[in-house]
Amino acid sequence: MTSSTPRSSTTTNGREARDEPPAPRPRRAASAARPGRPRPLRGRPRHLPRRPRHRAPGSSPVPGDATDAALRAELRERTADLQRLKAEYDNYRKRVRRDRQAVAEIAVSNVLARLLPVLDALAEATAQGEVTDGFARVAGALETELASLGLQSVAAPGAPFDPTLHEAVTCTHTDRVTCPTCSAVLRQGYRVGGQLLRPAEVVVAAPDH
Repeated sequence: MTSSTPRSSTTTNGREARDEPPAPRPRRAASAARPGRPRPLRGRPRHLPRRPRHRAPGSSPVPGDATDAALRAELRERTADLQRLKAEYDNYRKRVRRDRQAVAEIAVSNVLARLLPVLDALAEATAQGEVTDGFARVAGALETELASLGLQSVAAPGAPFDPTLHEAVTCTHTDRVTCPTCSAVLRQGYRVGGQLLRPAEVVVAAPDH
């Protein structure tokens, strides 16, 4: 009967070696994350701001602080440039608006100045009682449209005399007034806004001293 003695393996140098257990498998690196599980965060999260570093009084500034100061100075300079540019643009818009309004007033004044003889003829016909019926309605519509364009008369009987608006043709003295007054309007004057188209020819009544 044969014995069940385990065989011994022979090495290359002739010595016998016992059967050894197999070597353990190498473990995975500890930093590798298992599939299906979130990898733990290490250190400070990126979305959180860093704490400002406080320097001791009298210490020299670090290069990062010098860069921040330069950026702040450049930001202030660019902001001042933008504010100055905005102010210039606002002034330009206002100037263009004033120029357009002045051009429009000049155009209207030129047209209305050409119509002053027509208004003189209507005033003379009205004084003589010749403006009646349909012609009176046409004259009234014309005066309304001219007034809508800014045409204004500058003289009326009993109004104080204004040398910038009125031209004195004759002057009489009376004790019925206390200051120079327009007693009669010989020819009406007109203006558009602040522009005088024609001064009014009036008779002035001055106080008798």
